[in-house]
Amino acid sequence: MIPRPVAIAAAAVAAGAVALTVAVWPDGGNGGAPADPPSDNKSAVSPTPSPTKSYPLSKAPSTIPAVREHKAARGPGWKPKDGGRVVVSDGDLADEAKLLAGELKLKYAGDADPREGDVQLALTPEESKASGTSDGRDESYSLSVKGQRVKITAPEESGVFYGTRTLKQEVRGGKAAPEGVVRDRPAKPRRGFMIDIARKHFDAKWIEDRIRELGDLKYNEMGLHFSDDQAFRIESKSHPEIVSRDHLSKAQVRRILKLAAGRHITVVPEIDSPGHLGAVIAAHPSLQLRDTRGVAARGAVDISKPQAAEIVDDLLEEYADLFPGRFWHLGADEYRALTVSDPEASYPQLASAAREKYGSGARVQDLATGWLNDRAETMRPYERGLRAWNDGFFRGGVEKADEDLEVAYWTGKEIGAREPVEYLKDGRKVVNYNDEYLYYVLGQPNTFRYPTGQRIYEQWTPLVIRGTKPVSAEYDDQILGGSFAVWCDLAGSQTQEQVARGIRMPLRATVQKLWDARKPGLSWDEFVKLADQVG
Repeated sequence: MIPRPVAIAAAAVAAGAVALTVAVWPDGGNGGAPADPPSDNKSAVSPTPSPTKSYPLSKAPSTIPAVREHKAARGPGWKPKDGGRVVVSDGDLADEAKLLAGELKLKYAGDADPREGDVQLALTPEESKASGTSDGRDESYSLSVKGQRVKITAPEESGVFYGTRTLKQEVRGGKAAPEGVVRDRPAKPRRGFMIDIARKHFDAKWIEDRIRELGDLKYNEMGLHFSDDQAFRIESKSHPEIVSRDHLSKAQVRRILKLAAGRHITVVPEIDSPGHLGAVIAAHPSLQLRDTRGVAARGAVDISKPQAAEIVDDLLEEYADLFPGRFWHLGADEYRALTVSDPEASYPQLASAAREKYGSGARVQDLATGWLNDRAETMRPYERGLRAWNDGFFRGGVEKADEDLEVAYWTGKEIGAREPVEYLKDGRKVVNYNDEYLYYVLGQPNTFRYPTGQRIYEQWTPLVIRGTKPVSAEYDDQILGGSFAVWCDLAGSQTQEQVARGIRMPLRATVQKLWDARKPGLSWDEFVKLADQVG
């Protein structure tokens, strides 16, 4: 005779019901020893068993960038619901918790004990592997969904923040965060976006909107190129005469910096010199570099004149106090004295200054290298990581660029172009700004074409520093990451709204390859569809 509960289950299957039924034996147990008889010696009535819902094994979450690892599990997952809370095990995570609570319409409950429906954020510094990373930081995190709760842990606050970005994307559009455990980390420590606000004025709101977008995509740098030939775009107390009419006030910059810090984004300022200083020269025309015929070199200051260095150092020191981030960009590209066939003949005052300072064998390139090193020395008390464009580093010469300067490699089109491997063989660390893939140049001058997300997604990796060919993987650790850059050469070609639309998919493709340089699991069409779903 079939025990009654089993018969019920068999009947349910026969009727087409889909359920996983746990058999309850007539003795009230689970097939083991008989249960104790009732105290009144009457027969016990077995309760009708409730079917237990069966869940399929979860699938990895669909996010941009994709998570690196997901351990699947069975369960309903997690969705934000009324009464749900975000709690923290460390008060340092209050900002991340409050941001997530506001985004998911949950309540921030401080260090309360977690309960069903909650998201818990916790720091686990004991698990840090920062000593083994190229940048001294550990941005990894773990996100666990179990028992109608979410727990996000990481060795550092930035990792917890990235975990909240993953959760935000997972539940967008009413979806559930899948059951299981995500373990995630970036491949590269520098994941940047740079905007040229010198040639084109972008308002503070536009910049803040980009910071929010970058934060959700797990970028951690935003470069501000705010000084060039066309304009100088941030308020200055030391040299107000150089500031353009349309500019950001320091109060606006501080708000931008506060927002960026809340998204774990470092703002990297750039005052380019000794070229691209046209806005400074407009107020100080005596500093203009001129050749033997008296022809002015556009945007270039005469670096044999001490006043040129004094003004630039004034500005560096002023803005070092404004920008507290870990990195600083010194520029150093396209100094026009070095774009002619014979710099010593065209600019004898520079050649003379070079020999006087560095010896009889010194050339103009040595004076330019000395300028770069002197500006680095100005910044050393502020303890910033310093970088310069690759065409500010020269082959040979008697003066060498300081060893700790990182190379921001953008092009191989300059005169005397050096292959990326030359810098890498010298032990230099490189940030990839490859103009073949990562340069969005307004108006598309000089053979530039607007980059497409698809081309980045399908062809580029951080190893592709120049052109389309990768360097050897043996240099991977020296390539710190990359940066997508917007340059505004023909500023009126697009509005700032058009720029935002134009860079939307390139930004997503770039960060996917910086987070995980391996071939993506999705096709380009699938990636575009996902971008529309997760924002």
